[in-house]
Amino acid sequence: MLPFGRSMGSALAVMLAALIASGPVAAQKAGGTLVQITQPEPPNLASYISTSGPIGQVTAKIFDGLLEYDFNLKPQPSLAESFEVSPDGKTITFKLRKNVKFHDGKPFTSADVQFSVLEILKKHHPRGISTFADVTAIETPDAHTAVFKLERPAPYLLMSLSGYESPMLPKHIYGEGDIKTHPNANKPIGTGPFKFVEWRRGEFIRLDKNKEYWREGLPYLDRIVVRFIGDSSTRTAAIEKGEAHVAGFGAIPYNDVKKLAQLPNLEVTTKGYEMISPIVELIVNTKHPPLDNEKVRQAIAYAIDRQFIIDNVFFGFGKPGMGPISSNFAPAGLFAPGVDYTVADRVERANKLLDGAGLPRKEDGFRFEIVHDILPYGEEWQRAGEAVQQQLAQVGIKVTLRYEDVAKWLKRIYTDYDFALTSNFVYNLADPVLGVHRFFHSDRIKPGTVFVNAARWSTPETDKLLDQAAIENDPAKRGALYKELVAKVTEASPEIYLLELNFPTVVNKQFKNVITTPLGIYGNYATAYKE
Repeated sequence: MLPFGRSMGSALAVMLAALIASGPVAAQKAGGTLVQITQPEPPNLASYISTSGPIGQVTAKIFDGLLEYDFNLKPQPSLAESFEVSPDGKTITFKLRKNVKFHDGKPFTSADVQFSVLEILKKHHPRGISTFADVTAIETPDAHTAVFKLERPAPYLLMSLSGYESPMLPKHIYGEGDIKTHPNANKPIGTGPFKFVEWRRGEFIRLDKNKEYWREGLPYLDRIVVRFIGDSSTRTAAIEKGEAHVAGFGAIPYNDVKKLAQLPNLEVTTKGYEMISPIVELIVNTKHPPLDNEKVRQAIAYAIDRQFIIDNVFFGFGKPGMGPISSNFAPAGLFAPGVDYTVADRVERANKLLDGAGLPRKEDGFRFEIVHDILPYGEEWQRAGEAVQQQLAQVGIKVTLRYEDVAKWLKRIYTDYDFALTSNFVYNLADPVLGVHRFFHSDRIKPGTVFVNAARWSTPETDKLLDQAAIENDPAKRGALYKELVAKVTEASPEIYLLELNFPTVVNKQFKNVITTPLGIYGNYATAYKE
């Protein structure tokens, strides 16, 4: 969390501008191809309208943001070489870097910032809807100055300006046609260190070095190849043999990660997720009987054996989830555990709740039947689905499992709402406004927008708490608001929190500077090099 909010002054602006001045280290060699495994294959490369996990693993190398971040979650200059916040927090002035070109050779200007934020991210990005809600205008007094005008102070906005989260787009390209069906959705053009070259569906995406990148001497690598390998054992073998060099976000099975960590040519790290704080959850369709009954949702929450899933599916890479806000926010005073569904008599409580809901067991031993749509991101999610199936059977809920491709799953969950129960992992990001509010606020029930309020649960009371927390600058008062919110959300159980996930990333040691930001693989690899 950042300590600043209302006023940072020119001193910080100068400091940020200076941070970029240090050039590449001479000992680092240019050349080489880094092969990254991403699982599953992304549905598209439109990171400006979709936050589907695999997309950003590719597009963060193509698009730059106004800022990037260090491991202390402090902003670092990128397309903005400096910024200054007014004393009242309602004006943020960004000084943009000069001589930056898009991959088609056209210049990057403040008009592109204005377009990207107001016309694309604020209207269409699942999290940008919240991030930029208070941005009422962006003034462009010249080609290299963008002045954000805010209705209210929004300090969290400065935590969401990376190339992964808020990509800057060329207005002359993406300003033409329907952004949701844009022809460049799968042929992206940005200002980043690597250019899109080709996408062979089911095989790989190729990105080549941007020789006119604005950071002199970078990138070092000639090429990035992002491979898609359906079979998990083949993915592991590719990393082990050196045919691929980096994989994260569960692309390598968790049991294999521990074996690979013993090899001298490989490194396993959990760094690079500090700005993400992923939580594994079940989303409940609260409009789907009998899941529209709070007692039934609570029963499901009690029935799930979280520790079993942590130990047997994710091989210890996590801890039980206690609510929508990660315990990583404890130092900032924003974490509070919700209802404890891990109690020793949880199964008995689940059965009692289901009996009280008027759902007795039938002759076959089951009370009712639902379909569980499994997150289509790999075999561990299938195993997690099987665990949920077995655990809910113990309390008389018959579960059928369904596993579809990413595009079908996204449409089913976030457009058609044609589901009862689904698994997911979601990002808290660097502030609850960015990563948590979207799942509960009534104005985030937006058919066709992914990773927002698919449960379609909200109340006037929780809406008010979210609105107040978004603008509260006093940390203690803000923490109290979130504590009340978590209590209400976990009691209602529109989402059921399984675990806080610690993703491991496997990196071949011949490649250096691969994980250099708290976004990890969502970084741009500009300074990565091969020894």
